[in-house]
Amino acid sequence: MKATVYFTRDLTPEAMLRLYDALGVQLSGRVAVKLHSGEPGNQNFIRPDFMKPMIDKVEGTIVECNTAYDGGRNTTKAHKVTMERHGWVNAAQVDILDATDDMELPIPNGKVIQKNFVGANLQNYDSLLVLSHFKGHPMGGFGGALKNISIGIASSRGKQYIHGAGDMDKFWDADHDSFLEAMADAAWSIHDRFMGKSAYINVMKNMSVDCDCCAVAADPKIGDIGILASLDPVALDQACLDLVFQSDDPGKADLIERIQSLNGVHTVEAAADLGIGSREYELVTLE
Repeated sequence: MKATVYFTRDLTPEAMLRLYDALGVQLSGRVAVKLHSGEPGNQNFIRPDFMKPMIDKVEGTIVECNTAYDGGRNTTKAHKVTMERHGWVNAAQVDILDATDDMELPIPNGKVIQKNFVGANLQNYDSLLVLSHFKGHPMGGFGGALKNISIGIASSRGKQYIHGAGDMDKFWDADHDSFLEAMADAAWSIHDRFMGKSAYINVMKNMSVDCDCCAVAADPKIGDIGILASLDPVALDQACLDLVFQSDDPGKADLIERIQSLNGVHTVEAAADLGIGSREYELVTLE
């Protein structure tokens, strides 16, 4: 069965609200809003003023997890400073999920890993809204909804575990496709935990070949495309990939090369195989 993905070229906070309304979902209880805080020095991350109306609509709490590499987000103290400097604390309450501990989520049918370590504070939330900046990535090929709920919600230890495809000693040099499959496994654990209580929005602007986790990132060459929303993160990421590949913008070449050189689509393939969602979708354009 095809998933529905809503799309608009209107890159405004108001357009994001319209897309969310089109999903027909009511996120209840305590709502965790997962987004990317942006590494200090990064020029491409989506700013708080763009995200705030959507966060306000669901009365959500911004959630993030610490990184597993040196920088401005690798400790709770440093991460809180970054969240303040980047303006997130002025947009909503902020919760670093692994500030004190992490917890284990089972992945009984995982392709590579059978458990996922996530920030322990995740247990305090009833619903999940995932606001992702779609762009390239120096390891995953691209970053979208699936990466945001896998690596993004993994604790610092969990990030090492996923990157190492289950072996933290291989943090930077695990088999590449196994790492991509481990990301899909981790994404399954989050989607399963919030089954029926999650929604996903991807923003296709400032699409560098690099992630917002890069302090020194390449400037985007491809032009902005729009905003997409779905209840299916697999269909959502697939639709974004298709829009990049189908674009008539010659600036798409470097982003496509980044995606293809790292076999980025394999994360989507693996996620679909795990039953997270479908790569088949209907794109519904909203003006």
